[in-house]
Amino acid sequence: MMDTPNPTIFSVSEFTRNVKSVLEYNFPAVWVSGEISNLARPRSGHWYFTLKDDQSQVRCAMFRHNNQHLRFSPQEGSQVLVKARVSLYEARGDFQLIIESMEDAGAGALQRAFEQLKQKLQAEGLFDEAHKQALPEYPRCAGILTSPTGAALHDILQVLKRRFPALPVIIYPAQVQGDEAPAQLLKALQQAQQDKRCDVLIIGRGGGSIEDLWAFNNEQLARAVFNCPIPVVSSVGHEVDFTICDFVADVRAPTPSAAAELISPDQQEWLGSLQALETQLSNQIKRHLTSLQQQLDWLGKRLKHPGRYLDDIALRIDDISARMESRIISRLQSRREQLQTLEAHLQQHSPVHRLNQQQTRLNYLQQRLQHSLPPRLEQQQQKLSSLARELDAYSPLATLGRGYSLIKDQDGKLVQSAATLKPGQTLTIQFAHDQALVNVKKMKT
Repeated sequence: MMDTPNPTIFSVSEFTRNVKSVLEYNFPAVWVSGEISNLARPRSGHWYFTLKDDQSQVRCAMFRHNNQHLRFSPQEGSQVLVKARVSLYEARGDFQLIIESMEDAGAGALQRAFEQLKQKLQAEGLFDEAHKQALPEYPRCAGILTSPTGAALHDILQVLKRRFPALPVIIYPAQVQGDEAPAQLLKALQQAQQDKRCDVLIIGRGGGSIEDLWAFNNEQLARAVFNCPIPVVSSVGHEVDFTICDFVADVRAPTPSAAAELISPDQQEWLGSLQALETQLSNQIKRHLTSLQQQLDWLGKRLKHPGRYLDDIALRIDDISARMESRIISRLQSRREQLQTLEAHLQQHSPVHRLNQQQTRLNYLQQRLQHSLPPRLEQQQQKLSSLARELDAYSPLATLGRGYSLIKDQDGKLVQSAATLKPGQTLTIQFAHDQALVNVKKMKT
């Protein structure tokens, strides 16, 4: 019997459908890690497997449109990290996870760490081409930072031996895999910088998984490679493998062998160039020797007997002597004529001659002065008398002589109006030959 009156009764389908709704609503997307078991891959392309750990397990389904984009192929026993929706398979009432994406649990974490460090260093500019150093065209010494027992070292040395065996090589041994590898690689790099013997370095190893290559994703090592004053070639793994060292190095080589080819000139090309230069130099020497021989022959034909050469010199000396004697006589005659001209010119400008000329002129001027002075004096006396008469006519004394007089006040100023006078004021009356003092009694207007 039912304890609750009128209970809600579900069919199995209704119950499983409600449970599915509750699960999908409360768990929209979850991340779950575990080990794959019972992996089935039917022809439909969907994957069905169980994800388990040491205590529990859960059924999983990953449909084809999601699994076909995976970058790895999961196998039985693989540790994976999945993003899934919680659901319920209604037909069987099985609780399950619908997988949307999947990552290799080990490689996935490393890949995320790789991407984070890559983005960080790229943002700081450590990958910029502006910081890349050019490799030396003809290196004097090469340094190799790798495992002394690895295949990468063998490949590098083989290529260098084939291409340019004269290139000195220094090996700086270091582990290239494991926890101690980054510190040993860093120490080897520092040692190469302290030695100051190499002008190019190769750092790398052969191929492997991301775990095998992880030492070359170390941040401290990457910064040391970036700051290294010696050009660094990174050759880690195969052509498809990339590490942080590849991005910060000055040059990235797809393989260790390719790195050896990048840093070494080709001895065959060198030998060819040297042979061409040798041929060119030999031809130039031959042409130069031929030219010198022709010059020697020409000079030999021009070479005379010493006696004939001395005769020619004697003739030249006589000719030069005659020309010098003629030129000296001509110069002396010219100098003599110049001296005579200067003497004549000096006589013309002699002080005695100039004094005689000036004395003659002085006598002439005296005679002219004696003849012209009396008439001029008489003329000037007449003019003076005429001016005196005119002056006398305008003289105030002459006016006073005609009966006029001048009246001055006590200050000697002329009185021009009776309005300026005052009774009792003393005035001076100036006549032609004398003066009179008067007092003012009264003014009449």
